Amino acid sequence: MKIAFAEPKLPTSGLLVFLVGAEAQLGAAAKSVDKATKGALTRALKAGNFAGKKGENLSILAPQGREKTTILLVGAGEAKDLDALRAQEIGSQIYKAVGGVSGKSAIVSVEAARGAKVRAPRLAANIAIGARLRSYRYDKYLTGAVNGGGSRGPNRLQIMVKGAADARKRYGQFAPVADGVDLARDLVSEPSNVKSPKWMAAQCRKLTKLGVKVEVLGEAQMRKLRMNALLAVGQGSVRESQLVVMRWNGGGRNAKTVSFIGKGVTFDTGGISIKPAGGMEDMIWDMGGAGTVIGAMAAIAGRKAKANVVGVVGLVENMPDGNAQRPGDIVTSMSGQTIEVINTDAEGRLVLADALWYTQKRFKPDVMIDFATLTGAIMVALGREYAGLYASDNGLAERLVSSGQTVGEKIWRMPLDNAYDKQINTPRADMKNVGPRWGGSITAAQFLQRFTNDVPWAHLDIAGVAWSDKELPLMARGASGFAVRTLDRFVCENYES
Repeated sequence: MKIAFAEPKLPTSGLLVFLVGAEAQLGAAAKSVDKATKGALTRALKAGNFAGKKGENLSILAPQGREKTTILLVGAGEAKDLDALRAQEIGSQIYKAVGGVSGKSAIVSVEAARGAKVRAPRLAANIAIGARLRSYRYDKYLTGAVNGGGSRGPNRLQIMVKGAADARKRYGQFAPVADGVDLARDLVSEPSNVKSPKWMAAQCRKLTKLGVKVEVLGEAQMRKLRMNALLAVGQGSVRESQLVVMRWNGGGRNAKTVSFIGKGVTFDTGGISIKPAGGMEDMIWDMGGAGTVIGAMAAIAGRKAKANVVGVVGLVENMPDGNAQRPGDIVTSMSGQTIEVINTDAEGRLVLADALWYTQKRFKPDVMIDFATLTGAIMVALGREYAGLYASDNGLAERLVSSGQTVGEKIWRMPLDNAYDKQINTPRADMKNVGPRWGGSITAAQFLQRFTNDVPWAHLDIAGVAWSDKELPLMARGASGFAVRTLDRFVCENYES
């Protein structure tokens, strides 16, 4: 969708959108149209019992004096609540409402309400951001009449605001981040008959166009590095496992390095510990952690961030072949620590174990943050609203939560404790890959921590938020691209020179 900004100049035709504040408060531009149409807006507000509340929409077709105009009124709610995140929700609401009246383009009039927390240009930019994020649609495999059916929303929005140049600049700074979010959504949505580890690696290589240095390690190279934990997960698949390293060096030689590590299981049957058939199709998104890391690297490089960032993703497919690893197997990780495989469906932590060790040994980063759709247990604990955060460093945890709050992505810190760590001890090896039934997300995090040494480390279990079965404020149902915006903000606030 194309978004443009212009100084205010109301047209006499087309689809025109006005924000209406609480208690049906019209802005100056809307009042001028109301006067030109002999009170059509005021009459419609009363007839429709429209109060300007959050989520309300009202369309007025061909009012007197503006017969070639459709007017769409969008409730903005209380001015005191109108901050950047609320403005983004309004942008999403406008996108959906314009599609609902079959508009392919619309002009949006934006004025800062008295008492609002943001000035008009910033308000306009955030409305554009919300519309941009909401416009995502994964329709790659829809064909013919099916692809053309239904409400698709507008293909162009022109936002009129005083200070259009400022709004345009602000929005332009965000556009690469939206591109990163959409890339993550695309990767997660792709079907697994296409989405092999090598296909994912090929998508990573495309980031070289943005200036990212990309290396791909195949199975032979990983064997030399003794990444036996990662390789064991993929040994039942005919598709070769991959480890991809992405480096963005925008901060200079002496800048600190922040590293992101992602679990990329391109399809997860559970292996020999096979999952139930019902819902197994959802496992196309078990590479959501890798999708987040790749999307974040695209966002950071796309806006030319002045920071040094490394992204590492372990890409495997977990299949129940005759060569698949078995429950009871013992594998030796790159760290030299041995792991008894109790359940082959607890595979993501094996992938991350070697990826974490490789990242710290090669790059010696200032921090390591990993992302994974790791456990169903985190959904039992937090539902589908929050990602679970585990961290070895309080300051790192606080910064991540703060960055998430800034962009509207919910993160909740969970505990790490030696009592949980003891639950993954086993007499047959240094550790086992699952603990007891209770606290499954916590024992998974304790497992990962054994591969981090003293590097400040955080783990986000995004199993509940990488995909949504319901419509959210800034997206339709489907892949969310969760944490791409959080990571971009985290880098911006803490690592840019």
